[in-house]
Amino acid sequence: MRTRHLVSLVTGILIFSVLVPICLSVWLAHRQAEHEFIDALDSYSSRVLVRTERVVQQAKDALKQLESFEGVPCSPLQMREMRRVAFSARYIQEVMYLDNLKPLCSSLEQASNASSFPPPMRITADGYNAWLTQQNDLGFNRYMAALGHGHYLVMVDPASLVDVIPFGALPVDAALIGLASNSVFASSSTLDPHVRELLENRGVTHLQYKGAMYVTKPVPDLGFTIVAWATLKPLDESWHQQLLFWLPFGILVSLIAALFVLRILRRIQSPRNRLLDAINSREFVVNYQPIIALGSGKLVGAEALTRWPQPDGSHLSPDIFVPLAEQTGLISQLTQLVFEKVFEDMGSWLQQHPDQHISVNLAPADLTSGKLPPLLSRLLNQWRVHPQQIALELTERGFADPKISSPAIAAFRRSGHAIYIDDFGTGYSSLSYLQDLDVDTLKIDKSFVDALEYKNVTPHIIEMAKSLDLAMVAEGIETQGQLTWLRSHGVQYGQGWYYSKALPKLEFILWAEHNLAHT
Repeated sequence: MRTRHLVSLVTGILIFSVLVPICLSVWLAHRQAEHEFIDALDSYSSRVLVRTERVVQQAKDALKQLESFEGVPCSPLQMREMRRVAFSARYIQEVMYLDNLKPLCSSLEQASNASSFPPPMRITADGYNAWLTQQNDLGFNRYMAALGHGHYLVMVDPASLVDVIPFGALPVDAALIGLASNSVFASSSTLDPHVRELLENRGVTHLQYKGAMYVTKPVPDLGFTIVAWATLKPLDESWHQQLLFWLPFGILVSLIAALFVLRILRRIQSPRNRLLDAINSREFVVNYQPIIALGSGKLVGAEALTRWPQPDGSHLSPDIFVPLAEQTGLISQLTQLVFEKVFEDMGSWLQQHPDQHISVNLAPADLTSGKLPPLLSRLLNQWRVHPQQIALELTERGFADPKISSPAIAAFRRSGHAIYIDDFGTGYSSLSYLQDLDVDTLKIDKSFVDALEYKNVTPHIIEMAKSLDLAMVAEGIETQGQLTWLRSHGVQYGQGWYYSKALPKLEFILWAEHNLAHT
């Protein structure tokens, strides 16, 4: 993955890592508050269910007690027993004695005038008959829950089923809805009819509607559903309290994540990673500056000069990226890429012109990496180019440790490559030092060529090269005067803007063909 793509990815991760913990903390705060709110409603509906079970159990116990009576039906003694049960049982409002579902008497009336009960609406698993009815001996128009077994029936006020005080400050209401009739037969407050429809149609257990939360708890054995609800205003207050707890935690996690991702971002944006990405992406281009025989003006070769194109259209000079590559351990990879580019650009041209050569700059680390000789051998065979057509240029730093450099240089020379000392005179050279170097050509640095008119160093460099039988290439020739002086002092070759600047491959080939055709 290229660095700029990786930077975009990491930047996205940075934004994600900052926003997600904060958003998550807000979501957790709301979810925690909502969870506690729903738990409170569930708890209340469960308490309503417990109350319902307790009332039903009390009604069953009363029926069992009544069925144990062996006296005459509707006699004063039986009436007394029914009244005693109705009075002592907290939730029972009335006790009736029936024959074939026809009330004969009750705890309120010795002779009942009530009409016969219809078949039970539901029969419980343990054999009790259940009704939701408005029938009673007093003529009240209100629903009553009735539970019967044998000849006896007990009436229970449904309001007692929902008469449960909520825990805490949350005001909760409850209602009981018959499963068969879908009607509310007990409620601590008015239940919106539309809510009943939504609960029935959607089949949900939780519902938010018009600023309230509703939860349901079916009781299929008894044929009704418990609905508990409360306004959402306490939820908003609870959410804000939860937010005060979760938000600082989310901000802390965001800061930690941001610092971690920023550290990664700084690393991948480092100059080393940019350079590595450029090498892997083969962004570097090679230009070629002609090398001319000063006596004839004929082209003899070119120096490969690497450029690093930038997004703004500019090019970074080797003076910037080569030291960076050496410092970061990437110089060998860069050198290998340059050789591959040189052969891709000029391989065919060199094959057609066996008397021409391309010189390529090496760094000291290239001598010890061990990767260059096999790469050169492969490329030479692939493009069918002679080894002497590829010259290797080393600065004086490359010869600083003869124990390391000499064997490598000797191996290159045995393979047929010419060795140049580049930028001679700017480093640590001396006559004794030159005597120990197994090289072919000495390149006179541009700074000495520029100073020909007022410095006497260049003649001494020329004399040293002549005494060691080294060919010379003068760099940076820009005027006819410099050319004349160098030629008169025996310098064989030169390069510089007097002839041509470094050219892209196609422009160089056109320039070279024109030169060769006219010299």
